[in-house]
Amino acid sequence: MPRIKTILYASDESEESLSAFRVASALAKDCDARLVIIEVVPPAVTIYGPPSEAYLKQMRKSIEKLQIDDPEVCVERRVVEGIPAAEILRAAEETKCDLILMATHGRTGLKRIILGSVAEMVMRGARCPVLVIKTPDFPQQASETRSQSTDIPVKALKARGPRASSPEKVELDSSR
Repeated sequence: MPRIKTILYASDESEESLSAFRVASALAKDCDARLVIIEVVPPAVTIYGPPSEAYLKQMRKSIEKLQIDDPEVCVERRVVEGIPAAEILRAAEETKCDLILMATHGRTGLKRIILGSVAEMVMRGARCPVLVIKTPDFPQQASETRSQSTDIPVKALKARGPRASSPEKVELDSSR
């Protein structure tokens, strides 16, 4: 079974993304893996020209707040400009990551048609496994399960192992 050495975590500062960060940090700790955190400034922000240095500084500060309890975990942070799926895939290649971990917003219907699904585009284009974390729809349940989000069956994930030949989609329902 291939060892997970590098995990690429894609952040978008949403509640869903924060839940996924907890899983990414727990997995990085359990696998003794490097964690690369990426925040992509999308084209909607850059429509009036490149983002200001103040905005980029704010984004850097935002991902600096994402801290892991274990000081032994090597963490790298990146803020990049571009189309989110394309930049996540580019970072995956550059970092030679073994796993991409990100949240899904679970959009459907018109919202999905208009906004698209970054997670789906990443899963289709990735050369490594992609772990997509879905959080509960109900805010009161989200706060209840947030403390349990790191209790995923990591041993089960390790036992199953990633498939080297094709990307796979694994959804963890943290509402259980």
